[in-house]
Amino acid sequence: MRIFDPHIHMTSRTTDDYEAMHAAGVHALVEPAFWLGQPRTSVGSFLDYFDSLIGWEPFRAAQFGIRHHCTIALNPKEANDPRCAEVLQHLPRYLPKDGVVAVGEIGYDSMTPEEDEAFAAQLQLALTHDLPALVHTPHRDKAAGVDRTLAVVKESGIAPERVVVDHLNEVTVRQVVGSGCWMGFSIYPDTKMDERRMVAVLREFGTERILVNSAADWGRSDPLKTRKTADAMLAAGFTADEVDTVLWRNPVAFYGQSGKLELEDSDAPGADATYEGNSVLRGVRAEV
Repeated sequence: MRIFDPHIHMTSRTTDDYEAMHAAGVHALVEPAFWLGQPRTSVGSFLDYFDSLIGWEPFRAAQFGIRHHCTIALNPKEANDPRCAEVLQHLPRYLPKDGVVAVGEIGYDSMTPEEDEAFAAQLQLALTHDLPALVHTPHRDKAAGVDRTLAVVKESGIAPERVVVDHLNEVTVRQVVGSGCWMGFSIYPDTKMDERRMVAVLREFGTERILVNSAADWGRSDPLKTRKTADAMLAAGFTADEVDTVLWRNPVAFYGQSGKLELEDSDAPGADATYEGNSVLRGVRAEV
């Protein structure tokens, strides 16, 4: 079984997790830029973090046979801190880098005017740099947040098939299914979605444009939830081909739109996406 985890915060995980993930079939992943658990107090701390996403983490993952990619952005939660606004000016230095396969996470946390501004600006960066966009939906007022998200995406002019609306559930997926956007689901031990609920969603809505991830952040989470979802699908009667569609071919198709996926020849499906071979260790500070 081959698995591509399309949203997992490996900065918060140990090398034991990398080893266990590879043993479970995870061959590739995308790590989105996110909140680190406490407020950053300077723009430099963002840049150091971005550098680790394009340099250190790919190197760390490679030691365990996993291809690491990332998305870069000012996340919604920190868009509300005026000390962080300058980060937007630095993103054009990072988005062209090897292994950066989308702009993200962007979107909403509390649906403030500051988040509106950062969201719209970063969708324009996605257009400028010809990258897909990974959109975070808020933990509170989720239905209203998804409606607002879809309105901003439509207004931006970005093609909906280049956007994944993440952290959906049984209710909010109904809002997104007809939009043309991809639908992302985070599988957690206690919160968001679990494997059983995910299988029910797949039974109702099918496997098209659906991404399943483990997210695996600082709280209680499980980096093997992608494999556990695959096992639950098989136990529920889904075929091995359907599992491969959801857990591998779908994330390859979505992030392949960036033209910058790095996969082993045995994993790359050839016609499904465009790939550029690059070295695993990409250096330190990004330069113009």
